[in-house]
Amino acid sequence: MCDRPRILSFDSQQRLHAEGSPAIQFSDGFSVYAYHGVRLPKKYGKFHPQQWRSEWLLSEDNAEVRRVLIEGIGYDRICQELAAVELDSWQEYTLLKIDNNIDVEAIYLLKMTCPSTGHIHVLRVPPDVESAREAIRWVNWGIDPEEFVVQT
Repeated sequence: MCDRPRILSFDSQQRLHAEGSPAIQFSDGFSVYAYHGVRLPKKYGKFHPQQWRSEWLLSEDNAEVRRVLIEGIGYDRICQELAAVELDSWQEYTLLKIDNNIDVEAIYLLKMTCPSTGHIHVLRVPPDVESAREAIRWVNWGIDPEEFVVQT
């Protein structure tokens, strides 16, 4: 038997979740850190995702924890902090590559800059794409960007 937890925190889908604090904590100090249902080591869980560091990806062996770190940090910040290499560009699109043994394979990203707001959005694309334009087609389910009626 044990006492009920002092803290028990869930996300909107009822998965254990807390940012920068334990998702479960008992009165004796035993704690469990979790991010959207994935249990995290204390060394990551005690920090808010805005404080997570991209270089942690280089030494983390657990693929699920790496996936959560990537989700929490975001590809745009990872690109800046791990010096993504530009492979190709077309209009406001840039194909980037991060090859630091972060994941099972090199990470290929499509960086998109909104022409009206300047907002940058980054999406992961398959590693077999060879150009920014090909990556745009993949993101848009095979539709070539020249076929877009209006770009916003």
